[in-house]
Amino acid sequence: MKDKYLLLNDVTAYKIAFNLSNYVWNIVIKWDYFAKKTIGAQFVDAVDSISANIAEGFGRYHKKDKIRFYHISSGSAKESFDWNEKGKVRKLLTKEVYDHILKELTKLPKEINSQIKITNLKLSI
Repeated sequence: MKDKYLLLNDVTAYKIAFNLSNYVWNIVIKWDYFAKKTIGAQFVDAVDSISANIAEGFGRYHKKDKIRFYHISSGSAKESFDWNEKGKVRKLLTKEVYDHILKELTKLPKEINSQIKITNLKLSI
């Protein structure tokens, strides 16, 4: 039997983050100009950065390099929590939308840490 190589789309953290980034985009794109320019652009950048950094780390060769990008991804997830809270407080997000984003963001630290643990165990360099 041939070894199966792990693909980016097999990484749970990546799938959650990628889907969340598109969800947030579809919400923010409907906001008025001021909301999009101030909170929206930064919210989209932060949430896009989660999956982008997981992807970049996944594509790196060395363990330390991979893990560095996974840590950056984790920081972007925490930043996204902040933008989600601001969106709620400033009445840009409905309760349902806020709750969905929060639920997905809450999954990410565990999944990103799992990816870091797997990387530490599987790679020697």
